[in-house]
Amino acid sequence: MNTLPSDIQIGMKVYDSRHKHIGKVDDFRAPENATDPEIEPADIDATDKVGRESIVDIVARTFDDDPIPEVLRDRLLTEGYVRLDADGIFAADRYILPEQIASASGDEIVLNVEKAALIKRH
Repeated sequence: MNTLPSDIQIGMKVYDSRHKHIGKVDDFRAPENATDPEIEPADIDATDKVGRESIVDIVARTFDDDPIPEVLRDRLLTEGYVRLDADGIFAADRYILPEQIASASGDEIVLNVEKAALIKRH
């Protein structure tokens, strides 16, 4: 897939290319350039307002604890991503790119790659 499926929801089960359960959707972000004709764009500007966060603050918070290289961060924001809450106490969470999703339906996402191919969240 080149874009995130529109029916992704937090909590969906995620399976790798061997159909092994690897976790669940913790968060996701649609591509920056995605537009839905049914949804009016929010009136957001980059200046702080009393009681409101700036768009810069929101984007910065998205990757707060992740020392991801800027090039990769830009790609995630541009193309969109799914953040995987990986199974296991010591398992690192991961980011899934739209091109790594084979299908999404019902309450599950099936990937076209194994877990090791996903971007590790630190």
